[in-house]
Amino acid sequence: MEPFVYQGTPSRVVFSWGALATLPEEVERLGARRALILATPEQRALADEVARVLGERAAGVHAEAVMHVPVSVARAALDTAAALDADCCVAVGGGSAIGLGKAIALESSLPIVAVPTTYAGSEMTPIYGLTEGRLKRTGRDPRVLPRTVIYDPSLTLSLPAEVTATSGMNAMAHAVEALYAEDANPTVSLMAEKSIRALGVALPAVVRAPDDAAMRSRALYGAWLAGTCLGAVGMALHHKLCHTLGGTFNLPHARTHAAMLPHTAHYNHAAAPAALARVARALGGREAAEAGPLLFALNRALGIPAALAALGMPEQGLDEAADLACRNPYANPRPVEREAIRALLGRAWQGAAPA
Repeated sequence: MEPFVYQGTPSRVVFSWGALATLPEEVERLGARRALILATPEQRALADEVARVLGERAAGVHAEAVMHVPVSVARAALDTAAALDADCCVAVGGGSAIGLGKAIALESSLPIVAVPTTYAGSEMTPIYGLTEGRLKRTGRDPRVLPRTVIYDPSLTLSLPAEVTATSGMNAMAHAVEALYAEDANPTVSLMAEKSIRALGVALPAVVRAPDDAAMRSRALYGAWLAGTCLGAVGMALHHKLCHTLGGTFNLPHARTHAAMLPHTAHYNHAAAPAALARVARALGGREAAEAGPLLFALNRALGIPAALAALGMPEQGLDEAADLACRNPYANPRPVEREAIRALLGRAWQGAAPA
């Protein structure tokens, strides 16, 4: 048996159909009286509904979250929290809203209650990201870990098929990379494989039938497991590349993760054969070399664009992206070599299968 270290994250998780109704009780459990509700502009109606559920505990709604959490947006939200004398944040939506809550917590230590409506997984991690000057800076800090996460699968029923697919593959990327992380351990690996299997079954079913309650619940369960994995172990090549592409070129977060995942998995398959074999098995294959192609096929089945070019990545930016990704690489099973990374990015830009 290989030695390992496992550090669990101290979040309270409430998972049930209709769990949003427990929000006032969960805010009270934290000892909070004035909750600032965070959302994107597109989720304003849901944020207003959350304010209605909270009643007198709602201090106000700040629906200004955007992806990659620009520092200027974070500062404005922090000012709003101070002006409203908020003593906690309720982040409702996907990674953008939860990321904004983390930015506030990083500076103020206000506790966060997360109500995820996508499969991003950010709600289960102490990882934050802030973008300034075309560079995305990430870090870990226990202050940004949401104290309570309310998973209500009914809130995902209205999630469009495209967002369902891409945010689900974003979650799967967390689980795939957790299997070959530098500090991978048996507990996280079990959760990661179960997450990949759950998402691999649920995502195609939900894209076909968006109102399938059982599969919506299974997808959200898989996302919870994936987020837990990301919160417990370090990141590697996949996340480094996606942070570079998102922060520097402002590519859409979830779609970038989905498009890159087959390529980063294949890049590592020979260096981490046991880990990638588990990915393949969870998706119906057997060998490590099948993991990347199986993920590529799943993206196609879900209707996710394969090419970075389709996401707005300029071809002339590929060299800069390769340079940035190799400048301060995250720990990775296979050495991060500039020419190999540039070739990987070129295939991803074209939408070619991993090779």
